[in-house]
Amino acid sequence: MQRKRPKTFKKPVKKEIKPLIESEDIKTKITKVRIIGIGGGGGTIVSEIAYKMPRASFVVANTDAQALKTASQKSSRFHFGQSLTRGLGTGMNPELGMQAALIEKDKIKKLLEGQDLCIFVACLGGGTGSGAVPIFAKIAKSLGNLTYGIFTLPFKFEGERKMEIARESLKKVKNHLNALSVIPNERAFQLIDKSTPLRQALSTVNKALTESLTGLIETIYEPGLINIDFADFRTILEGKGRLAYLNTAEVEIKKDSAKNLIVKALNSPLYPYGIKGAKGVLFNIAGEKELSLAEVNEISKTISELVNPEAKIIFGISQGKKYSGILKTTLLVTGCSMKIFSSEDKGKAPKKIKKPPVFRVKETAPEKPKEQQNKKSGANKKTNKKARPKKKKTIKKAKEEIVQESLPEKNLNLFEAIADERVRKNALQVKRDVEETEAEMLAKERIWETPTFLRRKMEK
Repeated sequence: MQRKRPKTFKKPVKKEIKPLIESEDIKTKITKVRIIGIGGGGGTIVSEIAYKMPRASFVVANTDAQALKTASQKSSRFHFGQSLTRGLGTGMNPELGMQAALIEKDKIKKLLEGQDLCIFVACLGGGTGSGAVPIFAKIAKSLGNLTYGIFTLPFKFEGERKMEIARESLKKVKNHLNALSVIPNERAFQLIDKSTPLRQALSTVNKALTESLTGLIETIYEPGLINIDFADFRTILEGKGRLAYLNTAEVEIKKDSAKNLIVKALNSPLYPYGIKGAKGVLFNIAGEKELSLAEVNEISKTISELVNPEAKIIFGISQGKKYSGILKTTLLVTGCSMKIFSSEDKGKAPKKIKKPPVFRVKETAPEKPKEQQNKKSGANKKTNKKARPKKKKTIKKAKEEIVQESLPEKNLNLFEAIADERVRKNALQVKRDVEETEAEMLAKERIWETPTFLRRKMEK
């Protein structure tokens, strides 16, 4: 009898389970943000903020080679338009700045390729920034990048010509931007005392801009309890030429800290406009782990009540040790209701400003008291004859002037007699009588002027 061989148990082979999605695809795409300062003023701002924002990349672009030498080490330098300006500035000529950028279109395209968000910073009113910004923005838009502009307007003491250049630049660039923030330099007086040196005053404005942009970059890059990613930014920035409000505010945690944060966030001294009626809102609230739902609700409710009822609202919450003892929010609002561009937002030509009518001041007698005016008006109602003395005086004065120039004083009484009779005569009759009287008087004068011996012969 044959023995059955015992069954040998084979070890199960472990099958390799392949993920449904390759690991390379799972990797989160790193959002690329590039901040470009164009012209002298824009380059100065970007050079200052580059030290405090490590996540984004920075570029200082200018036609002026000398100005580029002072740019920050943290930013790349982009010199353009050398063949046109020969390494100099544009001398407050925006057309020259535009041509300098057009010559370097291919280089600018390479500079902006591969970016997700391009933020352009310029001080409008000069030549390079005002002229080149529309070209940079147009190229970025054609590459499919989100575009956001932050622009300052000249001080009033810089003259109307600079302000006009700034306005024209805004009109050209707005169609190539998803959103733009406009900051008049005059708003610097809201942050500093009027006696503050100019360099320090501008640095104060730059500091406020740095805080706002830093908060924006942190919101993009840092994960949160309720996370905001780049897709959310794209949703809020959708559109063309929308006026934007960007502000980052921070307060110490104490009683009514949420209320204090709201007041600070909604009242940035940089902007001449607020968020009322806005159509897109993105804000992030950052604080300690003890951040309460009541505080989040208070901040969110206040913001939502101010904007358009149909506005898109996206919010996030970040918590961490670095927010110990503080409550912070970054607020980006687009579609603010203030009309920076007046009727042009609706696609209509701007209305011409009508010149005020020119009034010629006539010398008039001082006004009489109402009692005397009422008496006079009552007398005029009784009879039309009493309303004519005004003409009588006028005619009398005219006749007196003529008589004084041509006739002796002894003949004035004749004209007075005729003037008294004209009450019942019309103007033609009075004129005829005057002419006849003048003729008689002239005839008599000729007689009296004739020598006596000739006068006797004429009488005979």
